[in-house]
Amino acid sequence: MSQPHVVVIGAYGSAGVAAAETLADSDFRVTLVDDGDPGGGLCILRGCMPSKEVISVAEHAYQARHDHRIDGADALNVDLADVVETKDDHVLGFAEHRRAAVHDLAERENVEFVHDTARIVGEHEVEIGDECVDADYVVVATGSSLNVPDIPGIDDVDWMGSADVLDATEFPDSGIVLGFGYVGLELAPYLSEAAGMDITVIEHDDRPIDRADHRIGDAVLNAYREEFDIDVLTNVREEAVEPTDDGVRLHLSDGSHVDAEQLFCFTGRKPTVEGLGLDAANVDPSGDWVADTMQSRDAPWVFAAGDVLGERMILHMAKEEGYLAGENVRRHHRGDELESYDPIPHYVIFSGAGVYPYASVGYTVSEAEERGHSPVAATRSADSDGIFTSKQVPRGWAKLVVDRDGTVLGYHGVHYQADVMAKTMQVVVETGMDVREVPDRAYHPTTPEIIDGLLRDAKSEL
Repeated sequence: MSQPHVVVIGAYGSAGVAAAETLADSDFRVTLVDDGDPGGGLCILRGCMPSKEVISVAEHAYQARHDHRIDGADALNVDLADVVETKDDHVLGFAEHRRAAVHDLAERENVEFVHDTARIVGEHEVEIGDECVDADYVVVATGSSLNVPDIPGIDDVDWMGSADVLDATEFPDSGIVLGFGYVGLELAPYLSEAAGMDITVIEHDDRPIDRADHRIGDAVLNAYREEFDIDVLTNVREEAVEPTDDGVRLHLSDGSHVDAEQLFCFTGRKPTVEGLGLDAANVDPSGDWVADTMQSRDAPWVFAAGDVLGERMILHMAKEEGYLAGENVRRHHRGDELESYDPIPHYVIFSGAGVYPYASVGYTVSEAEERGHSPVAATRSADSDGIFTSKQVPRGWAKLVVDRDGTVLGYHGVHYQADVMAKTMQVVVETGMDVREVPDRAYHPTTPEIIDGLLRDAKSEL
């Protein structure tokens, strides 16, 4: 029997490299394909890593300006050229490390890397550059691209996406932000605090982060309005946009309009499937086209992982999906049952310039109920613990979700250093710890005291 062949399309990305690592340790002949220039994946080059670089300067500026004990802080000036130069220096180093990892895999006898484009052209046939190869399996890990809103006039104005913002060294005085999800929540304070812009945000609902308890969304909303001087318009939608002599005018669903010099589109991302030739494999990449096993529903020889699924679009989950895709290719070839992916939710948004991040590990009350649990909840305001007031960051709120049998099901918070607590709470949730067995004695005074308070309240509730 000939050596089975698998092609990984998008090998530089988080999901692609995870699949590549799994498949390289197999009896397969593996062809890794990526046309990235310089290559390194979205997260490293245009996503979570560079965004945290620029958000960090907004965090530092905010903390200096909003601490009444520091004189002259209002005169602080953020050097955007230096911000971008530092970001590029770090990010290119991270990307070089990712490329090296992929190229090291290609040193193995059973692995080849091709720096080119690839597309499926027929049943078990893949065109890589000018060459057509047979493939027993294909793993699609081509990531995502910016979702440009389909509103009248969008093609007539000069808008900026997140990638443009990360590279910009100067901005006008005012801007309108479309999209108040992950990207908008993270970059709007950067534009306000570091770039000094007057920002108006369009929010379709009552508040952002609609999955969370409404008190979390309200806490974020109030912080943006009061701490970052961002004008958030809620319960309105963009109807049309047009150019003006000074910039743009955005018409809203309530009959009003907003004028600004620059329009920003932080309107989410969509799977990058165009040009992949999935139709040649009889795969319809719309809706729920991939099963929990990472196997496409239409073609058992096509697997997919990461942002291209259009579902979770989170780096750590993309890696887990990539590892599972590679492992399930091996299982399918052996005739074994495939494993499914049902991750416990784990999200962090560096909202509030990273000063007031949102962390969510595990299930909300409604999600727990849907899974058959009988949850109780404990809630706590950050200002209940003196450490937050002492550090001049008194805003925030947190919630602990516990089953009636004591099992900790979820932690959700928006407060200073909530992101730092995410790993601790992941261990608590994913190991199924009983709330009565979790120590409630953080070193005093430290910010995890907010968790201690929630643990005590939850135990009392039980």
